[in-house]
Amino acid sequence: MSRHICIHGHFYQPPRENPWLEAVEIQDSAHPYHDWNERITAECYAPNGVSRLFDGEGRIRDIVSNYARISFNFGPTLLAWMEEYSPAVYRAILEADRLSIDWRSGHGNALAQVYNHLIMPLANRRDKETQVRWGIADFERRFGRFPEGMWLAETAVDTETLDVLAAEGIRFTILAPHQARRIRTRGGRRWHSVEGGQIDPTMPYLCRLPSGRSIVIFFYDGPISRAVAFEKLLDQGERFAERLLSGFDDRRNRPQILSIATDGETYGHHHMHGDMALAYALSYLEDNGLGRITNYGEFLEIHPPGHEVEIVEKSSWSCIHGIERWQGDCGCNSGGYPHWNQQWRGPLRHAFDWLRDELAAPYEMAAGALLQDPWQARNYYIGIMLDRSPEQVDGFFHRHAPRPLAHEERTRALKLLEMQRHLLLMYTSCGWFFDELSGIETVQVIQYAGRAVQLARELFGNGIETTFLQRLAAVRGNTPEYRDGARIYEAFVKPAMIDLVKVGAHYAVSSLFQEYGEETRVFSYRVQSEDSRLIQAGQTRLAIGRALISSATTGERDRITYCVLYFGNHALNGGVRSFRGEEAYGAMAAEITRAFEASLFVEIIRLMDAHFGMHNYSLRDLFRDEQRRILGMVIGGVLAEFEDRYTALYDNYRLLMGFVRQTGMPVPYRFMTTAQVALNLKLDRTFAKPCIADSEIDVLLREIADWGVEIERVDLEFRIRRRLETTMLMLREAPLDEGLLADADRLLDLADRVPIALNLWLAQNIYLEIARPYWHKLMEKSREGDTHNDWWFEKFRRLGERLNFNTRAVLPPLSEE
Repeated sequence: MSRHICIHGHFYQPPRENPWLEAVEIQDSAHPYHDWNERITAECYAPNGVSRLFDGEGRIRDIVSNYARISFNFGPTLLAWMEEYSPAVYRAILEADRLSIDWRSGHGNALAQVYNHLIMPLANRRDKETQVRWGIADFERRFGRFPEGMWLAETAVDTETLDVLAAEGIRFTILAPHQARRIRTRGGRRWHSVEGGQIDPTMPYLCRLPSGRSIVIFFYDGPISRAVAFEKLLDQGERFAERLLSGFDDRRNRPQILSIATDGETYGHHHMHGDMALAYALSYLEDNGLGRITNYGEFLEIHPPGHEVEIVEKSSWSCIHGIERWQGDCGCNSGGYPHWNQQWRGPLRHAFDWLRDELAAPYEMAAGALLQDPWQARNYYIGIMLDRSPEQVDGFFHRHAPRPLAHEERTRALKLLEMQRHLLLMYTSCGWFFDELSGIETVQVIQYAGRAVQLARELFGNGIETTFLQRLAAVRGNTPEYRDGARIYEAFVKPAMIDLVKVGAHYAVSSLFQEYGEETRVFSYRVQSEDSRLIQAGQTRLAIGRALISSATTGERDRITYCVLYFGNHALNGGVRSFRGEEAYGAMAAEITRAFEASLFVEIIRLMDAHFGMHNYSLRDLFRDEQRRILGMVIGGVLAEFEDRYTALYDNYRLLMGFVRQTGMPVPYRFMTTAQVALNLKLDRTFAKPCIADSEIDVLLREIADWGVEIERVDLEFRIRRRLETTMLMLREAPLDEGLLADADRLLDLADRVPIALNLWLAQNIYLEIARPYWHKLMEKSREGDTHNDWWFEKFRRLGERLNFNTRAVLPPLSEE
């Protein structure tokens, strides 16, 4: 009897992109990170690519990729974000799949996912097909191969969904044990009920479909999966391994696969250091020959299913009522308040269904004039979603348009397809999963609907928004402030809507604070500057210009003119509107420039009103990230002035306050507050200097100890860590640089003298990246009698020990040469 172990991680985050900017804006709740994608990447996705294995003394004996040893799927929308904003982690995931192909008989660990995590049994056939095709195309583009398996959002399933998977060539999917209804031996006649999770999950099952197609289903072990997710099984790696082994039964006289499935975020985000428990458990099992680590594709090739299964229709893994969580008040929720209900779920879905169906016919008619097959074109639109280069767009229209299209026709076609994209995105399951209508996940899907409504209004000029708002008004939430869907639409959707003039306003205002080139990118828009003038008088600045704004998504474009006056601090007034001709632009620029040179600021405001009407903008109209950046610049000088005053006050009065303390009189708390700020500023500035003087650090630390003030550990740790990481990155490029080795060692010395716990995670990763190729390379030279770099061996080994490596395990001893 052979034992096979397959751990599956479903890695996914709710989409967080602003539907108009196609980017995730800053999220304060994720502090100190920019947004939740970035935070969970730091806590989970990155660590699982470089997870630590420790020896008995708590030192690192190896760093391994969990992705290379477990089955996994990543949501396509998450991978799209990661490719741009966390490329190193993204590359590690792709490389892990390539490694697994070598290790698992040609079968990769990665599985595809239905594109934007919608609940498949609640979708119509056409949307199901698009979701699967988009998921496959996204996977092929990233992993360079066709996916054998596909993960269903929430494992929500019905027979039609399985048929769509099978029709597209997907070999298998994964379900929860309670989603099996009955089984029989393959080709047998007698069915046996396994409802209630009674199915044996240690083998695959064939599901025959009414169409004549079939698909294989793996059922994960429910109790062990729940223990991993909710019962603190990841507190100890060895206990995790032993619990996995408990899923085998020696009475089964056949090969067994012990399969578990959880959210991938379990390993690091939900359970701190869960990645290390996973890494240890896998190594423990392999090192002790207790089972073969495998993936579903490899096991299926060796051990095809000997049984057939029928599923429980419209079931899922996270709702005991089937799929009611995404369409009704079934009682499933994630906490909230006892008096809350989820009666809003059904009406919200009904409103979305109405919007989707109401726009189907206009889409088909309008797209039919521009595309050979509107719905087939939608299925292939994923190619443009993945690559919006002119070449890709040209190729798409060459294949799908019945004739060459003019630019305006292409824009119209792309707007139609974008409308359909957002009609699919609005069904992302997270919008219904939680408790309250005004939650960020539900607001996100309503924004997707709003983007579709905006495009429909531009395309068809109809009053669909009014009717949609009436339907949203019937969607009742739990909070008085956001009592219904219409109120949420007015509060969160309409203010977020962006047109090209608003993009121009952002560009105009930000041009006062940074120098743009002839062409720049503002999120999903391109801006070509055709004329720009910046005049400055003291703190006051005036920007006047003309630019061509175009959408990288739809190709829509508009030429805008602008004038922005900045008085200093946060006082700013600007006008932006569509270009009205060279004569009007020249007159505006000349009149306002004359008024500025004459310091007639009231006259400038009057002229702005005359030339731009109500198209007025301020710092409030900047997109959130740029607004934060510019406000940071504005208050930077103010903060520097505060810091200088605190430092001066401390220096001027510290001797006096020291004498006060010697007399036994309590030191005024106002001075102690000043000392707290000033001494931490001095310490931070000392560590920021190009050359750090040990004596200066020692004096400051003694002074801090004398006054008994608290060190601001978070900021100081960040400063030292970033300096160490920068040194290590430089060392990676020049590993034989003795000075860089000494710098890294000295920074660790300094960190030891400051009472902070330094996060060495990235420095350790870089160290091993250097060690693996260069240590062995220099060992080869040493074998050949080259002793020139003998000094390097000792210094590099010492650095590894300072970074908490068991260098005997990580670096082969020189005596082996």
